[in-house]
Amino acid sequence: MATKPDLVMSDPQKGMTLIVKTVVRFAIGIIFMFGWYIIVYGHLTPGGGFAGGTILACGYVILTLAFGKDLALRKMSDMAASIVDNSCALLFVAIPIVGFAFGYFFLNFPPHGEPFHLVSAGLIPLYNIIIGLKVTSSLFAIFIALSIFGRFVSKLVEEAEEEE
Repeated sequence: MATKPDLVMSDPQKGMTLIVKTVVRFAIGIIFMFGWYIIVYGHLTPGGGFAGGTILACGYVILTLAFGKDLALRKMSDMAASIVDNSCALLFVAIPIVGFAFGYFFLNFPPHGEPFHLVSAGLIPLYNIIIGLKVTSSLFAIFIALSIFGRFVSKLVEEAEEEE
């Protein structure tokens, strides 16, 4: 019964109050758009992969807090976060090695374009996207792991108090 997204989002037993859920439904799209804006335009403006990835991860954290763990894990599971994290780390190492194969470490082979335009920095926007995805998946995986670990520790504490 709780497999449909509408039922998960409107389940009053999970997450926070209706007011918080309504505000998060409105704000989550803006948060994700702003995070991707910071990642994509990071080579032209202050920001970049780390800052934008942190904003995107905060969006997932807000989803978790407002609607409960089930909805957030449906959007990005802990296994998907691990796969994205490790794949981005591999890509971040593989791209410079490909450049090295053609003669220079970190060879900037894409066209540089016109200054102050979106496609104007060679590999830097690609690195921003890779770092943004890595930071997003890493921070969300850390948040999920800490929330699971916190519940596990609190359960152990409750069991220890019951034994006394």
